[in-house]
Amino acid sequence: LAFVAIAFVTMAIGVTGRTAFSLLMPPLIDEFKWDRGLAAGAFSFGFLFSAIVSPFVGRVVDARGPRIVIWTGVAFMSAGLLLAPYVTSTWQLYATLGVAVSGGANMMTYTVHSQFLPHWFVRRRALAISIAFAGAGVGAVLLLPWLQTIILTAGWRAACVAMGWLVLFGIAPLTFFVKKNPADVGQSPDGDRASP
Repeated sequence: LAFVAIAFVTMAIGVTGRTAFSLLMPPLIDEFKWDRGLAAGAFSFGFLFSAIVSPFVGRVVDARGPRIVIWTGVAFMSAGLLLAPYVTSTWQLYATLGVAVSGGANMMTYTVHSQFLPHWFVRRRALAISIAFAGAGVGAVLLLPWLQTIILTAGWRAACVAMGWLVLFGIAPLTFFVKKNPADVGQSPDGDRASP
């Protein structure tokens, strides 16, 4: 149950951190007068980068476990969001809100959780994973209005900083409790005691 809750929170914050680009784009375009297609391309480029790194993420999870991957994702996304307020050109937009944020989201959301969560459940595997992934929707409902309020009152830069700190302090501490297999803590799937 604890791993489902951790995954739920991680999905809520991580997925919202990436989709928040849709809220940031209008004020970015207004300030820098960039072409809408050029600015939106940062989000698409981020997804392309995310697709390219997915196989490598899977290999690292297999070899080293999910914890190091999630921590790397937190570092990428929080760095991208915290550096975004200093953007002055489109390549910087692509590097921060595109590559760093999307790549980070890949390393701590669907790709990584779909690889290790199934190890923890047999009897109710589908239910556990669906609850964990529901965090993405709940995060959007709760966090996007909060970010929009910050944008309207303090600007898009403040929203990036707030989201960056939320990623760093909301996900990184939880990652200490993530384990790849129940055998790592002397259990069997579904919380059963491991056979001697």
